[in-house]
Amino acid sequence: MHARLSVFETLGLDPLPLRAREAWLALRGDASVPPTRFGVSSLGIFHPLLSVKTWLGHTREDRRVPISTLFNRTPTPIEAGWSVRKTQVKDFRGGTSSYDSHNGTDFAVPVGTVVTAAAAGKVLRISSEYNRGGLKVFVDHGRGLVTTSNHLARALVKVGDLVRQGDPVALSGYSGLDALVSFPWSVPHVHFNTWLNGAPVDPFAAEGEAALWLDGNAPTPAVSSAPPNLTAWDPARVDQAIAACRDEAVRAELAAEPELDRRAMNVLFTRNYYPTRFSSRPALEAAGFPREPRLALPFRREDFVGVVIL
Repeated sequence: MHARLSVFETLGLDPLPLRAREAWLALRGDASVPPTRFGVSSLGIFHPLLSVKTWLGHTREDRRVPISTLFNRTPTPIEAGWSVRKTQVKDFRGGTSSYDSHNGTDFAVPVGTVVTAAAAGKVLRISSEYNRGGLKVFVDHGRGLVTTSNHLARALVKVGDLVRQGDPVALSGYSGLDALVSFPWSVPHVHFNTWLNGAPVDPFAAEGEAALWLDGNAPTPAVSSAPPNLTAWDPARVDQAIAACRDEAVRAELAAEPELDRRAMNVLFTRNYYPTRFSSRPALEAAGFPREPRLALPFRREDFVGVVIL
């Protein structure tokens, strides 16, 4: 069962003047952010048949959520700007189910699907940027691990909330510029990011790696009552990271947040979504952490039991 949402909420169009400015930033860039790059090869990321079915609210009979796009392990240089072209692509299997700058996992789900916490943690940021993934919820899981769910329609939590694994955190939509420019051929989905030690990583395991999913490369929903294990942010490192921001206005905004954990999350957000605004990207914790299985599929078991990779 999927919640009913308005078109404005689904696409994240409110307020329109702000969304228009953010769309313009994606297309033209600014002094510190290169414009988005796209081309004919970008058509290779579409799944028209799946898209139409998903927009209409249909799911697979086997209750497996399709993964339409995987994490690209050979990204183009960040200095060149965000690229939705397919020029150098390699997913965890050695295939090409991704695009140049894709740094997450796309779960194709109908609008209004309940999105859950992949692990216990603390909600440290909720924001909507039309040019960078629409409405997003950011959760700190401790031991260097942060997850974000993007293209949401409605947050069901607020900043500062503690969540257990399996707790609802949002309703899915397709907020952001992607849907507006490619409707109805682009699949409505939750773009799911995993950041480890401050950098985006693939939760799926290539040969010789540990998966971040509890069930290896076949993630399933899970509900655990284990309490959150929160990150010990290093205030000096966070301040050093802020000082490395080239944009004076953004630097001042980051420094103005009084709460250390929220300030650190805002730095992580800005560095990962607007990396060219920083001259360096120092670690925000004193210690780094290894890949380890901690995450469940971020959906309810009554909706999905597993995944299928397209």
